[in-house]
Amino acid sequence: MGVDGMDPVLLRRFVAEGRMPNCQRLMTLGSFQPLATSNPPQSPVAWSNFISGTNPGGHGIFDFIARDPETMLPYQSISRLASGGKPIRFGKYQLPTSAGKLSSLRHGATLWNELEQHGVPCTVFRMPANFPPSESEATTLSGMGTPDLQGTNGTFTFFTDDDTMRTREVSGGRIERVLLGNHVLECRLRGPVNEFVTAQEQCEVPVTIDRDPDRSVVRMVIQDQTLILREKEWSDWIVVKFPLVPYAVEVSGICRFYLKSVHRPFALYVTPININPADPSLPLSTPPDYSRQLVKELGYYYTQGLVEDTHALSASVLDAEEYRQQALFVHEERMRFFEHELARFRDGFLFYYFSTLDLSCHMFWQTIDENHPRYSTEDAKKHGDFIRSLYERVDHAIGLAMEQLDDKTWLMVMSDHGFTSFRRQFNLNSWLLENGLLRTRRAPVRNGSTDFQDVDWTRSRAYGLGLNGLYLNRAGREKWGPVRDAEATALENDLIRQLQQFRDPVTGEKVIANVFRAADVYSGPYVNLAPDLLIGYHRHYRASWDTILGGFPSQIVSDNTNAWSGDHCIDPQFVPGVLLSNRPLVEPVPRLEDLAPTILDGFQVPVPETMTGRVLSTT
Repeated sequence: MGVDGMDPVLLRRFVAEGRMPNCQRLMTLGSFQPLATSNPPQSPVAWSNFISGTNPGGHGIFDFIARDPETMLPYQSISRLASGGKPIRFGKYQLPTSAGKLSSLRHGATLWNELEQHGVPCTVFRMPANFPPSESEATTLSGMGTPDLQGTNGTFTFFTDDDTMRTREVSGGRIERVLLGNHVLECRLRGPVNEFVTAQEQCEVPVTIDRDPDRSVVRMVIQDQTLILREKEWSDWIVVKFPLVPYAVEVSGICRFYLKSVHRPFALYVTPININPADPSLPLSTPPDYSRQLVKELGYYYTQGLVEDTHALSASVLDAEEYRQQALFVHEERMRFFEHELARFRDGFLFYYFSTLDLSCHMFWQTIDENHPRYSTEDAKKHGDFIRSLYERVDHAIGLAMEQLDDKTWLMVMSDHGFTSFRRQFNLNSWLLENGLLRTRRAPVRNGSTDFQDVDWTRSRAYGLGLNGLYLNRAGREKWGPVRDAEATALENDLIRQLQQFRDPVTGEKVIANVFRAADVYSGPYVNLAPDLLIGYHRHYRASWDTILGGFPSQIVSDNTNAWSGDHCIDPQFVPGVLLSNRPLVEPVPRLEDLAPTILDGFQVPVPETMTGRVLSTT
């Protein structure tokens, strides 16, 4: 059982309070230990360590974000879609001469493929960093990294006639200011970019909304479907078909609607358009029919990798109570599918993933940390119980698994990392700019800049990208890099010394606990793809939102006032994960990469040489 973000400190606390009796039973029956996380402790990196039984140098995932050294532009690190051959044009339409290729950027062996090759049946449910699903005889459903139908991590839509709102793109969504003439709204849902059209326009589907002038209810018509929604009500899943070539090609998605308010103002939230698991336009599972079979047996379900809509809460489109409803819907969906998989499980290996604890800790940590800039006694009173309640729900799931145990069954519950408060943010690129290591062609745009706006790469010696990465701008690697190999070590030494000495000008605290050389902490064939240096932030600090995508705002350190108030992308020593086992484990410091070799050994399957993890000893 993979429980993203379960923290050993909170686990101990809630066990001591008697809130997690099943975890207490596991601790008594077997063992409980903190689990050393990845460096950096980011979910796609950590889960890739678990999948491959090795460190990032062996699997090639180093961050959520990677960069193309030819263009210096960022891209998602888990997968890439290469376009097909040059298209043939027919008027406004174009037909590709060959199919594009979707490929995973994670390398190395996978735990379940090794098991399957030795006759062990496997079910792997929503494994993070497994999109597209690895070719396998196993039964798998992709997880974190799976895009929505627009190709993003999740883009919501919010329609409103609120006078204080304006039409704009926000992080993870789009707000559309609308007018209801005579209580009727004609609006459009956006789908994927239509690559069959030369103009590369975004597909749209019309939606007609009739608002009752007296009651808090609306009627919605979408294609051949009509639904009635009352205020504060969530719809079921709605299938939406986006035509690409009339009468020939279409793609299918699913979404849910939440009618936030009907009058003064009108406000309608639409989830990201998920890939339809009954008719997927991109691979979601192995075998391909598994995603369809789940729909037949259990109904439609979320397919995007990051499901809980943290962006909608950050943008104040959903309030905290509404986010809780959506997050609990996700968890309840996961529980239904978990019970389904437990019921059909007989022997072999079953992995099942729970996400809600992680994303809700990101959004609700402020309610349990009185020193967070966003803390308020009112929010703490209303929502300070939410994280605890989610731990209790996870404990219930663990209890369901324990009911299936016999003498031959080994149950492990693990998390990829722990958690801490994210109070202050460090603008790494601003620091580099002010220290002359990052240069711009003209006076820099300090606020609102992204993608290294106006950076002069021929004079820039270092740059930060992603949550923990710091790159040298090296000659022969980056297209315009000036840093020669002979001076790289000295530059790294200077950066390490200065960053580790840097103190928050407001609090006086050290911002950065450690700066690691990739060459010192990684091994394997993909070390050359890693950032040169890894920033290990101190507790309560993290890379700023602007640094992640190449911005450099005016302040070097500032308060984190985003609803995303808890985090773990810091020095890994501060945020270990959790390992619970019904068999006692005697290793004092187990690591994520040790679990795959240990599981293989438990099935008496040889451990591949590419796996650098150890086999953990049991008593």
